[in-house]
Amino acid sequence: MLDHLHIKKLAADAGFDLCGLAPCRHLACNEAWLRAWLDKGYQSSLGYMERNVDKRADPRRLVEGARTAVVCAVGYKSRIGEGYPPGHRTKVASYACAADYHATIKRMLGSMLEALQAACPRLGGRAFVDTAPLLEKQLAVEAGLGWIGRQSLLVTPRYGTYVLLGELLLTEEADAYDAPFEGSRCGRCRNCIESCPTGAIVAPKVIDTGRCISCHTIEKEPPGELGLDGWIFGCDRCQSCCPHNHKAPMHANPAFDPVFDPLAMDAAEWLAMDEAQFEARMGCTPLIRSGLARIRGNIAPEQYPSQDKAPE
Repeated sequence: MLDHLHIKKLAADAGFDLCGLAPCRHLACNEAWLRAWLDKGYQSSLGYMERNVDKRADPRRLVEGARTAVVCAVGYKSRIGEGYPPGHRTKVASYACAADYHATIKRMLGSMLEALQAACPRLGGRAFVDTAPLLEKQLAVEAGLGWIGRQSLLVTPRYGTYVLLGELLLTEEADAYDAPFEGSRCGRCRNCIESCPTGAIVAPKVIDTGRCISCHTIEKEPPGELGLDGWIFGCDRCQSCCPHNHKAPMHANPAFDPVFDPLAMDAAEWLAMDEAQFEARMGCTPLIRSGLARIRGNIAPEQYPSQDKAPE
């Protein structure tokens, strides 16, 4: 049986700010909600959301014999996440200004799993960071870390929405589990819904990815034109307006320090950058996923200096 206090200490030692444990079970209500969301076509170009729905709703289908979900979160708020000044037209989501969190969090989880398996050699398990079919935000609720806000993000009492998640699915039971987070602390606030430039939050907790700026700038681009409101990679608008984020502390883990400052960059600087410069400055960040050509293509034509289109 796993010692829940030992697991939480390992999480803190690895650099996580929050850690909770939940028993692995079928999240039937969430599966029904997801299927209804898919039936409405709100996944738009995100075809991968249509696959493995049964696995998404039941972590035991991802790891045979999984009994315990360890959900860890790390705060990543920086001054970039507090918003951009009016008129700034080359905005980047704040998480993307640091080294790619997938690799960082995978290493953090890996150190935890190694320590747990050293203490319990029969323990099986896997680490997950955002790329597997797993309802990680709901698992975080089950593990007591926070609630799902109206913008469909996990909101934590201390760190707001500016947290990144990682999970361990383990094949042993724990000696204690955290109580699921009950209710919501959004109150009557609708800042996120009202602040979305494209109306992508079509109802509380319901995102139409076909209208979502993050989807249009990062994922396989949905059909149709969409005004990007100055965002060239991702979008933080539904986060920077959240009262819970206004009082959240800046990140403490130096692994999430920004490696470049988009507040100090304008369209001319982005357009003048060549591939070698882009790789040198941003090659360790999530921006590499889109690449310089697509990022430059997200810059609105009216921002190009003294010309009607981006330079060849």
